Amino acid sequence: MQDCVKAMRRLAISMNKVNGAYYYCARKLGVKENTLALLYALDDGEPHTQKQINEDWLIPKTTINTIVKELMAAGYITLLHERQTREKTILLTDEGKAYTRGLLKTIYTAEQIALKKTLQEFTPEFIDAFDCFATHLCSEFHKQILDLKK
Repeated sequence: MQDCVKAMRRLAISMNKVNGAYYYCARKLGVKENTLALLYALDDGEPHTQKQINEDWLIPKTTINTIVKELMAAGYITLLHERQTREKTILLTDEGKAYTRGLLKTIYTAEQIALKKTLQEFTPEFIDAFDCFATHLCSEFHKQILDLKK
């Protein structure tokens, strides 16, 4: 059991280092951490709803709503109203695409270099393994903590 605790502590520290790195990069780039995360999510070229961003990136809905309003006012995003649902799809405008790509350029470069170095030491399955761990951890947090009635 002690080995499991030590391994989990190493993982937690590693996750915090990654999260902290993005936080400090966002600050240095002059944006809020969640704004950076939203723009990062939207830069994949796929349509996203606020609900999808909330579920995938774990950004609170109220925070997403605030960021969306700020980015709309800046002319970086637009909302597309879906016919069958109340959900709105968030899309980068051309100006938003240019801004986002400029903002994320150095982040993408750093990520690519770090991933290349990691893949020289480990197989690509480490990504699948970490994704699996994240899914199981979130599931257990929901069962053990988040879904419990107070």
